[in-house]
Amino acid sequence: MTAGPQCPLCAADGGTLIWRGQQLRVIHVDEPGFPAFYRVVWNAHVAEFSDLDEAARLHCMQAVTLVEQALREQVQPDKVNLATLGNVVPHLHWHVIGRYTWDSHWPAPLWAVPQRPRSAEHEAQLAEHLPALHQALRERLAAWGGESVQVQ
Repeated sequence: MTAGPQCPLCAADGGTLIWRGQQLRVIHVDEPGFPAFYRVVWNAHVAEFSDLDEAARLHCMQAVTLVEQALREQVQPDKVNLATLGNVVPHLHWHVIGRYTWDSHWPAPLWAVPQRPRSAEHEAQLAEHLPALHQALRERLAAWGGESVQVQ
């Protein structure tokens, strides 16, 4: 897959845009069963983390850390999963996923076979906290990374 319209992360945000800086953006992913799923997406089309220079790698990981910290503080997951795969979409992006012992796949990765049925009640309770989490993310990322687009 190449950059441009053929790459879904070059052609679109890849989810609900929470914040965008010059080098990267943070999106909320609409993944059924996983309400606390975010991606940190590098804006320029690169496939591998090692394609970035040292300063850019540090910048990227600082953003991942800020997202993880906000998740932990705002929605208290049992664990935060971090992953960068790129097997399907070879455009550099980090998954930052708040995981809970009640989620359908726990303790397996969310890409594995479900371990139990989804808990609509738990998912709805968590979803109530997402607006505050999104606001906290916007504030922290703007304070850290400077300019951003206005998103609601």
